[in-house]
Amino acid sequence: MSYRFGTLAGMSKLGLIFILAFWSWLSLIPESRADICLHGDSEEALYISNTGVSHDCAWHISESAATPPSANASTLPFHDVVAAAAHATQLDPALLHAVINAESSYRPMAVSSRGATGLMQLMPATARRLGVRNTYDPEQNVMAGARYLSQLQREFNGDISLALAAYNAGPATVKRHGNVIPPYAETQAYVPRVLQAYRRISKNMN
Repeated sequence: MSYRFGTLAGMSKLGLIFILAFWSWLSLIPESRADICLHGDSEEALYISNTGVSHDCAWHISESAATPPSANASTLPFHDVVAAAAHATQLDPALLHAVINAESSYRPMAVSSRGATGLMQLMPATARRLGVRNTYDPEQNVMAGARYLSQLQREFNGDISLALAAYNAGPATVKRHGNVIPPYAETQAYVPRVLQAYRRISKNMN
C-alpha cells in the first residue's frame, strides 16, 4: 500500500507526527508489517509505503516482526542456515535467531539508513573484513554475522549483553564507555529486546 503526500521540502514537525500516527494505524491492519518507507520522485513528492524495504528510502521506520510464541527450531525462518552458522561458531542458534529478528525481521534484502545490509545487517567494512562477497546471500550474511558476534563475545569475556551492545554500537564505543552498555537510546533498547527474544526462542526450541 502506498500513499502520496506533499513535498519533502515541506515536511514539518506536524507532518512527522502525522506519519508516526499513520504508522500506528498501519500496525492495526491484519497482515501489515507496519513498516514505512519514505521516498521522493522527480517532482519531489513524498510517498510513504508499507510494502517492504526499498533501497530508495529516504527514511525507513520498521516495526520488527516478533517471533511467534509457538515457534520452534523447525519452523523458524532460515533454520538450516542459522543452525550451520551456530555450529561453526559455537553460538546458541536461538541467539542468532534473536539477533536476526531484531536486525532485519528475517528479510535478507533489508538495508538500513546507515548502509547495513542483509539478515544480520552487516556494515560494509565488517562484511569486507569477514570476506563476504554478497551480503544479501543468507548463508554468507549469517555466517559472517555469527563469526562477528562470536568474536565480540570473546572480546567481552562471554558477556552477551556487552557483545550485543558492541554488535549494535561498535566494540570501541562500548570500551570507551567503560565496558557498559553505551548511553544511546537505540543501543539501550536493542540489548534488552534481543535478550527477551533470545529467552523466548530458547524456551520454544527446547
